[in-house]
Amino acid sequence: MPVTDPISARPGVYGHPSADLVAIPGDAVQLSPVVPGGTALEDLAPAACPGLTMLAPPGTLERRHALALALRALAPGAPLTVLAPKDRGGSRLARELSDFGCRLDESAKRHHRIVRTARPEAPAGLDAAIAEGAPQHLADLALWTQPGLFSWNRIDPGTALLIETLPVLSGRGADLGCGLGVLARAVLASPQVTALALVDIDRRAVAAARRNVADPRATIAWADARDAGSVPGRLDFVVMNPPFHDGGAEDRALGQAFIRRAAAALRPGGTLWLTANTHLPYEATLGEVFREVTQRAAAHGYKIHEARK
Repeated sequence: MPVTDPISARPGVYGHPSADLVAIPGDAVQLSPVVPGGTALEDLAPAACPGLTMLAPPGTLERRHALALALRALAPGAPLTVLAPKDRGGSRLARELSDFGCRLDESAKRHHRIVRTARPEAPAGLDAAIAEGAPQHLADLALWTQPGLFSWNRIDPGTALLIETLPVLSGRGADLGCGLGVLARAVLASPQVTALALVDIDRRAVAAARRNVADPRATIAWADARDAGSVPGRLDFVVMNPPFHDGGAEDRALGQAFIRRAAAALRPGGTLWLTANTHLPYEATLGEVFREVTQRAAAHGYKIHEARK
């Protein structure tokens, strides 16, 4: 059901736009699916939001979906400010908003394109853009997914290599950054697994995983896996394909933080199974927090490590 007042009557912000680039009202409602606890943009009441500022996502289908949802939620004439790095969708913002019938004021600052506009009385093409970026079932993968999620329309080869390499796991475990639940489904194929906690920072991934992982041993949480309270303790194993991009830019600290959180969650003797791109230098961090680290596989630009606490 659409959210009614007071949420829909407050200005919205999507993501974390830099305060050096745009001003954000202090009472703005967070609408990004990758900020745990935020309000879903698609749940806002139509034509009620008084204004919205968006750090647009880089993917075309995801970005057009978010823009269309924003225009649907805004009251006619309400202001919309959208920005993005020029090389991650910013150069396309003006054309995409024009296609929806918006009149634009475009500027550039610090390698970003910033577009200011207002919601037209009758925006064009919203339903099609919303449908293209909505959750969908891909028959060839037998999975629910959504544009904007990691490896949304294919099985990531790093995940596939980890699945091929994993032994039969047992006991209580966790899948950090679970995504669609592909890795979790493989883990839960073992009847010796008694419980599996799936954690992801993306609300859309959590929603997809809940549809894809129909197993009573699984619990699925919308949370940042780096946070201490997001992962159960005294686990027997952790599996993960940790992220290494933030907003489209490589950030190796993300994977390093995932490794430290896994170590904190494991019991003595517990194991971490990690897949990563070959170029990512996680070995030093693994060696800091685990007593034994072994590379178990390497292929197609990926490597698999088993680390024992």
